[in-house]
Amino acid sequence: MNEADLEERFDSDFYSEDLERYNPIPNYNIAPTHFLPLLIDKHPGQFQIYRWGLIPFWSKDIKIASKMINTRVETILEKPYFKTAVQSRRCIVPLDGFYEWQKTESGEKHPLRIQVKSEKIFATAGIYDSWRSPDGSLLHSFSILTCPSNEFMKPIHDRMPVILSRQAEKWWLSPENTWNDLLGLMVPYESDDMKAYRVKELVNQVKNNSAELLEPYESNN
Repeated sequence: MNEADLEERFDSDFYSEDLERYNPIPNYNIAPTHFLPLLIDKHPGQFQIYRWGLIPFWSKDIKIASKMINTRVETILEKPYFKTAVQSRRCIVPLDGFYEWQKTESGEKHPLRIQVKSEKIFATAGIYDSWRSPDGSLLHSFSILTCPSNEFMKPIHDRMPVILSRQAEKWWLSPENTWNDLLGLMVPYESDDMKAYRVKELVNQVKNNSAELLEPYESNN
């Protein structure tokens, strides 16, 4: 996906001083610590650039981000911080696919690219925060919400991102909705609207980042 695709899909502006400086897409091998374009509840009409791996405002250092790449919806209200985050710091993270590794009977793991059939670009639910580092600079970051897998995903992985329908996107970003209003959105996406195909082992290394990673795997046998 590129800037024009994102603007058309979400009816939001992509270009800003920060985004032009960074120019983060296309990215064919997204990984934690990467900066990605997303939409936040405070400014749904303008893409922002945030780092993957949530760093709460109260954190003493950046290392906590590695533990907060994803956030489970089942336990999100168990701590006051997350309870506040889902009420006032919600975002959507646009994707056109994501990778998972499926374990075979022989013990090998093969990378798969997962997509939504009905949407070239789809939205996943997230939460975000802003953290000020010891040197005074401000770092914006996010975490993707996950739920138990649907029937399609279960053979691949026991969890999946919370994928939102177009109507649910608006609900998720609306500040008028409380967590109780949104609980019905925190469910596995429809299995029949998902597809997957095996990709090359190149995706196993983050340094590999080209369109070749999207090509279907072809056995030499």
